[in-house]
Amino acid sequence: MRQKEAAADQKEKEAAAGQKEKEAAAGRKEEAGTNKRIFEEMPVAAALRTMVVPTIFSQIIVLIYNMADTFYVGRTGNPYMVAGTSLILPVFNITLCLAGLAGIGGGSLVARLLGKGREEEARRAAAFSLYLSILVAGLFSLGIGVFMEPVLELLGAGENTFRYAKQYASCVIVLGAIPTVLSNVTANLLRGTGCSREAGFGITMGGILNIALDPLFMFVLLPDGMEVLGAGIATCLSNCIACAYFFAVLIRLKGRTVITLNPAACRPSRESVIAVFAVGIPSAVSTLLFDFDYVIIDRLMVSYHDLALAAIGIVLKVERLPLNVGIGICQGMLPLVAYNYASGNYRRMHDTVRLALRLGLFVAGASILMYELFAGFLIRFFIDEPQTVGLAVQFLRVRVLATPLMFLSFFTVYLFQAFGRGEKALFLGVTRWLVFNIPMLFLLNHLIGMYGIVWSQVTADTLTVLLSFFVYRRYRPS
Repeated sequence: MRQKEAAADQKEKEAAAGQKEKEAAAGRKEEAGTNKRIFEEMPVAAALRTMVVPTIFSQIIVLIYNMADTFYVGRTGNPYMVAGTSLILPVFNITLCLAGLAGIGGGSLVARLLGKGREEEARRAAAFSLYLSILVAGLFSLGIGVFMEPVLELLGAGENTFRYAKQYASCVIVLGAIPTVLSNVTANLLRGTGCSREAGFGITMGGILNIALDPLFMFVLLPDGMEVLGAGIATCLSNCIACAYFFAVLIRLKGRTVITLNPAACRPSRESVIAVFAVGIPSAVSTLLFDFDYVIIDRLMVSYHDLALAAIGIVLKVERLPLNVGIGICQGMLPLVAYNYASGNYRRMHDTVRLALRLGLFVAGASILMYELFAGFLIRFFIDEPQTVGLAVQFLRVRVLATPLMFLSFFTVYLFQAFGRGEKALFLGVTRWLVFNIPMLFLLNHLIGMYGIVWSQVTADTLTVLLSFFVYRRYRPS
C-alpha cells in the first residue's frame, strides 16, 4: 500500500515537474515571440517607439541626476565646490566608456546573433560581456584609488578645488565604478534582446533615487562643508541599488532571455570575442576621446580663472539634454538596425535609420531654439553668482549651435556599431576628436582666446559631419 502511495506521489511530482518545464518552455517561446514581433513584424514607427521611448526617458533622467549634483552643490553658493565636481565629470564618464566596451559591443553582437537565429551563442556572448565589465570596472576603480592625487592634479584641481574633487571621485569612481558600469552593460544587453522597457526602468530608477538622496545626504545627514561628499555618497548608493535591480530582472527572466549570470556560460567562440571588442573598443575609444576633449576644455579654461571653469562646467551639463535624447534615440535604434542587418531585411533597416535620423534632427533643432531663448533662466537654475551666470549664458548660446552636428556625428558611429563594422566606427571617432575637435580647441584658443574654446565644437563638427556622410554613403549596406 505504501509502495503504491509512494509511486503515486512520485508520478505527481514528475507530472508537476513536467508542467513546470512546459510552462518555462512556453515562457521562452513567448519571450522569443515578443522579440521577433518587435524586430520583424511591428510597423517601423511602432518598433522604434517601443525601443526608443524608454531609452530616451532613462537618458533624460540620467542627465537630470548628473545635473542634480551640480544643482544642489550650486545651492551652497560656493563656485569652488561646483568647479571641483565639474572636474570629475570627465573621469566619471570614463566609467560609461568602459560600459560601452562591454555593453555596446556585447549588445550589438547579441542583436546580430539573434537576427541570425544563433540563440545559444548569443547567451555565451552576453555572459562574456557581463564578466568583462566587472573586470575592467574593477581595474579602473583600483587605478583611480591608487593614483588619485596625480590624476586630480592632471585634471587641473587647484588649492580651492582639490579636496572637493577628491571627495566626489572617491565615492562615484573608486566605490561606484563597478555598479555603474555593470548597470549600463546589463541595460545595453537587455536592449539587444528587445527588453528596452526593463533596461530603461532600471536606469531611470537609479537616476530618480540619486535625485531624491542628494538633498538628504548633503543637507540633512552630513554637516556644513561636506555637501560634495554627500552628493558623491548619494550617487554611489543609487547606482548600487540600480545594479541590484538589474540582477533581480535577470533572475526573474531566467530561461526567457539569452542574458545569464551563470559564469559557466561565459564560453563564447573566438569569433564572438573578437566581435565584442571590434565594436566595443571603438565605442570606448570614442567616449574616452569625448571625455578627453572635456578635460582639455577644463584645462584651457583654468588658465583664465575659476569662474570660467565653473561656468563651462555648468554649460557642459546643460547642453547634454538634446545630446542625451539623441543618444537615447541611437541606443534604441541600434538593436533594430543590428537585428535586421544580420537577418538581411535591409528595407526595414533603412526605414528605421531614416526615421531615427529625422527624430534626432528635430530634437536638435528644438534645443537650439530653447537654449537661445531661455539660456539665462537655465543657468540661474544652477547658480546665482552674477559673473558665473554671465559667462555661462554666453558659452551656452554658442555651444548649442553644434547640437545637430554632434548628433549626426555620433549617429553615424552608432550605425557602424550596429553593422559590426568597428573599424569604420573607430576611424570616425578617432578622426573626429584627434584630427578635428581637439586640435581646433588649441588653435582657436590661441587665435581668439577664451571664446575660441567655446566656438571650437561648431567648427570641428562641421568637418566631422562632412566626413561621416562620405564614409556612410560609401560603406553602408545596399
